[in-house]
Amino acid sequence: MKKLTIIGGGPAGYAAALYANNFDLEVTIVESDVLGGTCLNRGCIPAKYWLHLAELNHEINNASDFGIQIESSEMDWNKAATKRQDIVSKLVSGIGMLLKSKKVNVVNGWGKIKNEKSVLVKKEDGTEELIDTDYILLATGSKPRELPSLKYDNKFIINSDTALNWEKPPANVCVVGAGAIGCEFASLLIDLGSTVTVVELEKEILPGLDKRTSGELRKQLTKRGVTFKMGTSIDSVKGNEVSFSDSEKGTFDTVLVAIGRSPLTENIGLEDVAIPTTKGYIDVNLETMQVSGKENIFAAGDIITNSPQLAHVAFAEAMSAVSFIATGVPSPINYSAIPYVVYTNPELAEVGLNSEKAKHIELEVDQAQHSFAGIGRAMIQNQNQGLVKVYAEKEGPIVGASICGPSAGEMIHELMYMVGWEALPKDAAEFIHAHPTLSEAVGESLLSLNGKGLH
Repeated sequence: MKKLTIIGGGPAGYAAALYANNFDLEVTIVESDVLGGTCLNRGCIPAKYWLHLAELNHEINNASDFGIQIESSEMDWNKAATKRQDIVSKLVSGIGMLLKSKKVNVVNGWGKIKNEKSVLVKKEDGTEELIDTDYILLATGSKPRELPSLKYDNKFIINSDTALNWEKPPANVCVVGAGAIGCEFASLLIDLGSTVTVVELEKEILPGLDKRTSGELRKQLTKRGVTFKMGTSIDSVKGNEVSFSDSEKGTFDTVLVAIGRSPLTENIGLEDVAIPTTKGYIDVNLETMQVSGKENIFAAGDIITNSPQLAHVAFAEAMSAVSFIATGVPSPINYSAIPYVVYTNPELAEVGLNSEKAKHIELEVDQAQHSFAGIGRAMIQNQNQGLVKVYAEKEGPIVGASICGPSAGEMIHELMYMVGWEALPKDAAEFIHAHPTLSEAVGESLLSLNGKGLH
């Protein structure tokens, strides 16, 4: 029986371990913290819990739009925090039980490559364990990126991990960075009653995503009270006063730095087996997930070069690696059809190419869009702002889509299949969407892309 040792018990690590049960592999996971990694304990799950809570609070405060009069609403933050932890604990416990049921050996400690056939584990009590193995999968994840000029003190200058443990929402927040993490915190905080200022060096939020839908999200967040300072940076921080590059100043309760994440590849033994890194990232063969120049060492998730730092991508990469380890046959991921979701209120979701990405690879595309303004279901929900955009290669298949609007993160998967299966606009437009649904906006966009729009 082949032996696989996985360093890291986050999405890539535990997905690899569970998937390996489908093959004849003996699996060990080495985890220094808690199973589930950042995503489950300090990222995806707790963050989306707070976002849901904030959206619920927003709906309650605007219930009068539907004729429902609520005299007052008061949040029990401690009770909310307890429920969040209950959800996280149940999921972590569930992963532990699943791994046990699949006969995965879980070793607690810091895992480090000793050589290409063994992993050294340093445990909390100071003891060490050497694990002999046939294959190694690196799945150590990432940490919040830090700016040299804004060092974290975990009091005034904080990161996304620290922010999720607030005892209560701060009254006045400066968010540095308008990527997915920054925008999600801006949406969350504004719906919980905070004053929010977002500082971003680029000219538009969510750099790299479709400018039309990103601009729509910024417009909607601005209407709700978020202040965006685009093309701006922080010059200095003195006490609670922040000076910006546009010569303006502001006083805040906290500065939340949300500029992305850095790979956790230090002190895991890469130098001992001559694995080079580029800015901390590991180069792999994306067909097999093998580390460049190594036959029996693999990597997946946030630590690899040219891969989106998304939990669902980590799942897929881990499964791809395990499949190749077990069968020797590559099972590559279709990176062109990965859905990307920003869990703001409203949500923004994208898959495949947009106009800027198509231009970069010199691909000529047609595009069509449809607004939620006249969509009955969106009007019922009082969320009829936003739009759906769909892109297709000239005289060719659908290559991308972007949505800003209610339930965008769910709706994008219909378009994911179209991109992945290279559906033609004329074929996709033939399918009927139920009425009244939010997805009618997708159907209308497809009709227009096919040159036969209804509205």
